[in-house]
Amino acid sequence: MSGLDWAVLGGCLAFVVLFGLWKGRGHRDSTGYILSGRDAKWFTICLSIMANQASAITFLSTPGQAYVDGMRFVQFYLGLPLAMVVLSVTVVPLFHRLKVFTAYEFLEERFDGKTRTLAAGLFLLQRGLAVGLTIYAPALVLSVLLGWNIHFNLALVAGLVMIYTVTGGTRAVSWAQSWQMLIIFCGMVAAGVLVVKRLPPGVTFNDALHVAGSLGRLNAIDFSFDLKNRYNLWSGLIGGFFLALSYFGTDQSQVQRYLSGSSVTQSRMGLLANGLFKVPMQFLILLVGAMVFVSYQFTAPPVFFNPAPVAKVMAGPSAPEFEKARATYGEAVAARAESAKAFVAARHGEGLSTTAAREALLEADARVARTRGDAIGVLRKADPSMNGSDTNYIFLWYVLHSLPAGVIGLVLAAVFSASMSSMSAEINALGATTVVDLWRRMGGKPGREMRVSRIATFAWGCFAVGFAEYASRLGSLVEAVNILGSLFYGTILGIFLVAFYFKNVRGGCAFWAALAAEAAVVACFIFTGISFLWYNLVGCVLVVGLSLLFQKLGGLLTGTVLPSVSPSPD
Repeated sequence: MSGLDWAVLGGCLAFVVLFGLWKGRGHRDSTGYILSGRDAKWFTICLSIMANQASAITFLSTPGQAYVDGMRFVQFYLGLPLAMVVLSVTVVPLFHRLKVFTAYEFLEERFDGKTRTLAAGLFLLQRGLAVGLTIYAPALVLSVLLGWNIHFNLALVAGLVMIYTVTGGTRAVSWAQSWQMLIIFCGMVAAGVLVVKRLPPGVTFNDALHVAGSLGRLNAIDFSFDLKNRYNLWSGLIGGFFLALSYFGTDQSQVQRYLSGSSVTQSRMGLLANGLFKVPMQFLILLVGAMVFVSYQFTAPPVFFNPAPVAKVMAGPSAPEFEKARATYGEAVAARAESAKAFVAARHGEGLSTTAAREALLEADARVARTRGDAIGVLRKADPSMNGSDTNYIFLWYVLHSLPAGVIGLVLAAVFSASMSSMSAEINALGATTVVDLWRRMGGKPGREMRVSRIATFAWGCFAVGFAEYASRLGSLVEAVNILGSLFYGTILGIFLVAFYFKNVRGGCAFWAALAAEAAVVACFIFTGISFLWYNLVGCVLVVGLSLLFQKLGGLLTGTVLPSVSPSPD
């Protein structure tokens, strides 16, 4: 990296931290610290929600996901806009009317303390682990760039975030996220434009799309119905809908964003704007990854994008074997480049027919995949414990080796801003939930809430650093974080749906139904090949169905009809 890159990166990070500290000053009570005084406008809410979603994992792993698997990951988000509409109509006015600090307070009014504690505990466990994945991504960036120890990197990234989050609370988080989102937008637009601009002479954007499509990287929509297929139209619309419904309706890291709205209208507009912009944004990020893939059809990519395993094997006795495999890979890559050029020429009426050129390109690409697999096999033999997936390194490698000075710093600033915005919102929500749903219920004194909130926020940041130590073993981070969420979100959503729409179900029935449903979801994860998106539907349906069953059985055993219970509006 050049001095200009360091200046851009350092300046962006320093501005965000200092701006967050400035905006977060002067809190006098827990309402100001946790909910920013309930005065946020819709655009701040929208930017905060989008920045919270757009972690560094999004910008490091998602382009790599498109590189290796195509754009079908975009189907994951297809249920999100519909979920935003449902939440705007149902959840937002209810939470505003009840004036709750967290989503889980409502559950005690509707059910009982143990059901509220269960839902809050599931959120704390899931989100606490997810933050570890969030901070691992930028720590990885520093590790690759500077060769710093990964443990030091994790502590550094978390420390920057906690400086303004612990001191300034939700207002600091929300205002910092607005600027972080601007940095993210500029960085990714610059990267996308330059990826296309740096295609070989004579290769247009339209040519690049045809190359990507011919090699299966523009497979945005898959209409087949297969429970074991992670990404298709049905898993996205149904499983993705339930995941988004739970994430935005019951996950405190998102609920806290629109609970800070000055009115129901402002909160609704913030959610709906997020639903409008999220899918196109994700599509464009995936398209950047597909264009990086096309770029490497004409130039030579490394045999493995993570340089650490390569350096390790080259320092050991397997170096000659790896060099031989890498040379064979290089020959295959060179042949593929010629096939890619021939395919573009065929599209312009030169040389082979388009069909013949496409077949030749497919065959050349398949040979590259085989020879790359052989080289990775040598790496695995030299180090059986290595992670064979380099998805998280692909986009970072391209940025460092292909983009000009200044733009590299801007893209890395976008990655760091994304990670900081997501982590800050999450540990802020974890601290709030710990205080409101656990500490208050255990008899905590109201006058100490701000101090305890800061301590809890700091503690969750430290917990996240601890879990991040294991993130490198989880493969594609963008998949890992969503698999982790899907293990819990369906159950939590089911509890809330029972609370909203089945007024005759008592707390004990919902509590035991949730425990059984969560056990079933974990069993699906361990013992079946069902795609993780369907876990959200399984957990939700089981909680609702079992709650109704337990309530019915309870009434039959006692010979009584239990009265309806509704939440108090006060």
